[in-house]
Amino acid sequence: MSSSSGQSLRFEKQSLLIAKTEGQQMQDRAEDPRITRARLSGPEQVTRNATVAELGADGTLTVLAKGTNEWVCVPGNENKIGEPSMCMNPMGKRWMMDAMQGKPKPTNESPGMIYMLCGATQRSNTNPADKTSPAISIGPHWMITWPFDAKEYGLPTTVRDKGAWVMFAGTPFAYLHVCGTPWDGKEYNEGDKAVWTMRYTRP
Repeated sequence: MSSSSGQSLRFEKQSLLIAKTEGQQMQDRAEDPRITRARLSGPEQVTRNATVAELGADGTLTVLAKGTNEWVCVPGNENKIGEPSMCMNPMGKRWMMDAMQGKPKPTNESPGMIYMLCGATQRSNTNPADKTSPAISIGPHWMITWPFDAKEYGLPTTVRDKGAWVMFAGTPFAYLHVCGTPWDGKEYNEGDKAVWTMRYTRP
């Protein structure tokens, strides 16, 4: 066998090994339950191209799968209170990291978005720094991280399973908590005959 033929064969074997390794890495990532759990926390339109990362207690991110849009999804830890899976845009992520790091107030300069469509558990709906109270279960929801004034806008401040309410009302970390998913309810397209099911009643 000539020297050039031997080099060519070694190059082909090396290329095959690299391709196999990269393919295995892709398969491993696809089967990683952390990535699956993280992507289920938000709508597919957002999560399929989001970066998936583990979020440390100090707010540091360890990337599990690099994405192409501005969203970050984290798998959380379903066995720990206050560590839900979630998907955050940049301003939502900044708000969340500020809360985790115990800052006196959030530093997001505009409203952020956080999805927690797998639900969550936490210690309090009034004190974001509470680490000791019994766990509160909260169903699927999404969050607009901006300091809404519940009294000014006539919004409730207690845990509920439908509608919207202000979590952590009266604190710098107050935000609008919207129960369910953005796709709850019947969808009507142009030309459909809508059936009005709402009733005019006071809460």
